[in-house]
Amino acid sequence: CQDAGIYEFTMGATGDKVKARYTYVYVYENNQWKIAHHHSSVMPEGIDIAKSITEDEVRGLFQLWNSALDTLDSDAVAKRYAKEGVLLPTVSDVPRTDYDSIKAYFVDFLKKKPQGVILESYVTSGPGWCMDDGIYEFTMGATGDKVKARYSFVYAKEGDEWKIAHHHSSQMPEEVVAKASLPESAFA
Repeated sequence: CQDAGIYEFTMGATGDKVKARYTYVYVYENNQWKIAHHHSSVMPEGIDIAKSITEDEVRGLFQLWNSALDTLDSDAVAKRYAKEGVLLPTVSDVPRTDYDSIKAYFVDFLKKKPQGVILESYVTSGPGWCMDDGIYEFTMGATGDKVKARYSFVYAKEGDEWKIAHHHSSQMPEEVVAKASLPESAFA
């Protein structure tokens, strides 16, 4: 015979209650009912992967990175990136694909004392990942210069922490095209 349903356990050490689905298959052997098969599984509502990150939480991930910039510590900034993170930076032609090269990029960039502000943000997310694309502007504390750029941050969960898996930043095309269309005499 078979029995299937939902049961609840109270954990003696903590008092926590846990619900699960179950199936028992019984056989009658030697004048006794015995369990031939037992299956138990967590309720789908209890699976953490079903919990998504909110748009505000995704935008908050940028603030964690921006706060790391504020420390002027290239190590603190590089630690915001995933183990296999990729940085395609605004002011370097070299893709940064490991901790050491990401840290090396920020050694020079942080000398400008950058602080970023998001001007436009478009968020998408799924189980264990999220992405924020848009336009940000940096004020360089060392000079007061302002620089606008397009950005893409893709975040992934590493353990319990959101890390930057991919970060692409590029100069606004209008600035590049405007400079390229000026006559050569304008640069003399």
